[in-house]
Amino acid sequence: MSQPITKIITNGVATLTLNRPEVFNSFNREMALQFQDHLDACEEDDDVRAIVITGAGKAFCAGQDLKEVTTPELNPGFKKILEEHYNPIISKIRTIEKPIVAGVNGVAAGAGANIALACDIVIASEHASFIQAFSKIGLVPDSGGTYFLPRLIGFQKASALMMLGDKVSAQEAERLGMVYKVVLAEEFEETIQNTAITLAKMPTKALGMTKRLLNYAMTNDLDEQLYNEGKLQIEAAESEDYREGVAAFVEKRKPNFKGK
Repeated sequence: MSQPITKIITNGVATLTLNRPEVFNSFNREMALQFQDHLDACEEDDDVRAIVITGAGKAFCAGQDLKEVTTPELNPGFKKILEEHYNPIISKIRTIEKPIVAGVNGVAAGAGANIALACDIVIASEHASFIQAFSKIGLVPDSGGTYFLPRLIGFQKASALMMLGDKVSAQEAERLGMVYKVVLAEEFEETIQNTAITLAKMPTKALGMTKRLLNYAMTNDLDEQLYNEGKLQIEAAESEDYREGVAAFVEKRKPNFKGK
């Protein structure tokens, strides 16, 4: 029996693939808990310098497996689904101080869309699409959607997409600022891996601190943000990567960063 999440580590990149293509990679409890375990393992593994999250088959992720929640003997209940499945996943994506790339290969709906939007860099295939599907079945957006989407595209547009449940094409998502860029389907996998490998070779300690600062910026005022920038800049200036970066610049060679 295939695993609901697969993990491959190459060139410092851990690729986590949502692997329930027969149900468009929708989440059940087993998949959600296994995803968290893999994220924890990636955080702790010094050989993992960057993480890719993508989907098997035609979809990225269709959100919650509705069969699970409509089958009494399988249904964990929404309290458990949110508190033990999606909320921890979103928190881990934002607090792991390693760059996380979402490779959105197909439809990203509901929680699946919001998991992608929580990642540091979102690259979409030309065939990808995004939909806040919650209103279609009488639910409200979760998995951080009401937090991230208005900040990415503005309050008015986010409100309309969440209430109307419109499907957003990859090209429109790029125009709105939901994704970093859209690539041709035949170039998608190579682009994802090349981007992640580039990140893995960079000073990932500083990238992790940059991620922390971006998290702070969601709620800080300017004075608080300036303080935190100063604090983390001093910390970054004491890192091995900073010393290597400066030495490589002076010596006119490529730096060999180690994330330390």
